[in-house]
Amino acid sequence: MLLSTRAARYAALMAEPDELYPERILYPRNTRALPKTPVIGGQPIEEETCMALRKMVFGSCATPPKVEWARTGLTLRPYGQSLAFGLRTPRNTTRGLVTAVQAVMLKHFLFKCDRQDVGPEILLKPSYDRQIEVLTSAISEIIWRCAGGFSVSTCPNVVSSIVPKAIVALPQDTPYLQHSVQYFQDGLTETLHLFEFNSLEDLEIFIKRYLYLFHDEGGPGAKLLLYSAVLSRGLSKIRNDLEDPKASILGGCSEEGPISIIIFILTGRASPHLHNGVLHVGDENTYAVPQWGVLMRSEVGFLVHESDSNIGKQPGSRLKTPSLPIWVTLCLGHHGVLFNANRELLRNYHAERRFEVQYFTCGGSHATLTVDTRANETSGGSDAATMETADIAATPLEKLIRSKWQDALIQWNGTPVM
Repeated sequence: MLLSTRAARYAALMAEPDELYPERILYPRNTRALPKTPVIGGQPIEEETCMALRKMVFGSCATPPKVEWARTGLTLRPYGQSLAFGLRTPRNTTRGLVTAVQAVMLKHFLFKCDRQDVGPEILLKPSYDRQIEVLTSAISEIIWRCAGGFSVSTCPNVVSSIVPKAIVALPQDTPYLQHSVQYFQDGLTETLHLFEFNSLEDLEIFIKRYLYLFHDEGGPGAKLLLYSAVLSRGLSKIRNDLEDPKASILGGCSEEGPISIIIFILTGRASPHLHNGVLHVGDENTYAVPQWGVLMRSEVGFLVHESDSNIGKQPGSRLKTPSLPIWVTLCLGHHGVLFNANRELLRNYHAERRFEVQYFTCGGSHATLTVDTRANETSGGSDAATMETADIAATPLEKLIRSKWQDALIQWNGTPVM
């Protein structure tokens, strides 16, 4: 009975609410319309850049790109209510990127707040102004990171001569590249104007002014953010990150987007690898080829549980143990965010003995689980068979959590799994 209840809760969690699907009934929302300031200035995108950008992201200029990228914004939920910290997006190839943005937003909601005396239950029910502030900061941070801005501040002796150049791509009405056999117009890429910034403060002011272009439901916000991040990183650097001159960011990606987009948003590098540092892969008949993984500890982490237990697909310690207790998750092909509101969780051994984590998906699913690692201290291995049986019966989400806290006992909203 207990196992069936647990499985039912997991199944309901993965089903997600109906609110995102247009054929279902939509109810009034506690939201406001952002001011729509006309886009003025910037440099029209050049033909060569336009074609290279489309090819780098979608793999081809001659065929239409994935349509969901023109219809998915970084849309906020009703403010001041339950899940007001969350973004809303359908389950499609934009989900991975939007989930990574969600994780960065949670960092700002929970740990970049001026008031330290406010509990997480208040921080996670933000006002409208706080929602706008955090979404602006998250978008700006991601673009700035991809431009190398934070590398300049953290490694001044190494890259002090490099001035970061963040690029924001916003649409206008005029297409600068006509429809042809070589180029299939998508109504956005060929209309872009490019804006350059050399300071994070100026970038944030600009993003707030045109936030509606990123936020509006049914708009191209996810695509604009990805384009801006790619242009800020640089097309040649992205090509090197992917380690394949013919690869595209979305080429052959899974239902909710590729891993490389998650790593790109979290670290500023579009690496397809999750391991720490650089591994040289080869054998006695071939030269060892370097595979560049995660080069430094991330503020936001990444956890993976897939049916294929290939060790090469498992994150290294720089992603498993980030500096803040927030993780983007990939669980049997579905993305979510796992987080805890205690900054000390990953710094204090005692805090990690018994604690709560929240799991959220951008489709509106939400659950609170209790993780208890104290059994590892007392069992001394005598309960190994019991733990193995429990792990076999565990839901995929529990197995994902145990990829970080091995053999932990997990409760769903107070219901024990064992």
